[in-house]
Amino acid sequence: MEKYTPNYEHIVNAAYNRAPSRIPIYEHMISEEIMEEILGIKFFDYYNGNDLDLHEYFKQYNGFFHEMTYDTISFECIFSDIMPGNGALYGHEPGCIKNYDDIKKYPWDDLPTLFFKQNKRYFDIATQHIPDGMSLIGGIGNGVFECIQDIVGYTNLCYLKVDDPEAYSILFSKMGDILLKTWEMFIPLYKDNFCVFRFGDDLGYKSNTLLPPDDVVKYIFPQYKKTIDLVHSYNKPFLLHSCGNLFEVMDSLIDTGINAKHSNEDQIAPINVWYEKYGEKIGNFGGIDADMLCRMNKDELRNYIKDIYKQSLNAKGVALGSGNSIPEYIPVENYLTMIETLNECRIKD
Repeated sequence: MEKYTPNYEHIVNAAYNRAPSRIPIYEHMISEEIMEEILGIKFFDYYNGNDLDLHEYFKQYNGFFHEMTYDTISFECIFSDIMPGNGALYGHEPGCIKNYDDIKKYPWDDLPTLFFKQNKRYFDIATQHIPDGMSLIGGIGNGVFECIQDIVGYTNLCYLKVDDPEAYSILFSKMGDILLKTWEMFIPLYKDNFCVFRFGDDLGYKSNTLLPPDDVVKYIFPQYKKTIDLVHSYNKPFLLHSCGNLFEVMDSLIDTGINAKHSNEDQIAPINVWYEKYGEKIGNFGGIDADMLCRMNKDELRNYIKDIYKQSLNAKGVALGSGNSIPEYIPVENYLTMIETLNECRIKD
């Protein structure tokens, strides 16, 4: 690899499952606490300040991705945050929708306006601080399943499936339609600033999907396809972030048109399995298990990452980084070891 010069086309090529001339580094999310410690600058609180504060926030936030040799800046605003009655996804609230009448009364049509009212200034200012050669990757955070869980709750959703199958079905259609409408408003505004659009929707856990696989295929994937088709109509690739064991639904997921997928953990399957199973069909992002990033010492981690890099050389659509994200509990020195090791490998390649 020549001296690092950012070029977002490396990520675009990886998303389209083409072999990039340089394997890019990618993260779905990085804790601001990690960024602050590495940069030696406190800037997290600026995010909730006035516009001057927000400009300073994105100078630091976007600059971090440049300093860490990424080609893109991961940024999204979470859709479920603006949804009235939210909070059930993480158990903070009980969920405001329990039956068909609640679905009818919910202010669905207000949601796109609420999303832009709360978040447009963040996107507008973020786009003003993109370093040369870089681009944003992200967009409207959350997919259909996470948004529904945040106003219904997982347990209540399972009850609704049994008690009122028609309401259960309508719920997915309603949420899918509103997310599509929001994306229809979003993409024309920011298509020149985002090289890849994505959302995150965690569908599974270590052994299976959270809903029955048939339900995922029947109710969730058709909603994905509407948004993915829209993204493709603007000649952009689509990346899905989804945790869990999705092997039982992967072929149907690929049929929705996703160009690439992120998130993997070695307990489910190491990254080479993803390459073997799906490497001819989609790009595979991630690869470095977050648990290993937490537990391994420096030498162990370096050897582990070098091995993953070697396995990735024969794959096509590859972007390496953590298989999940970089939360605040991952040791800073291990995160830096990952970046340093990947760059050493890329220099030798």
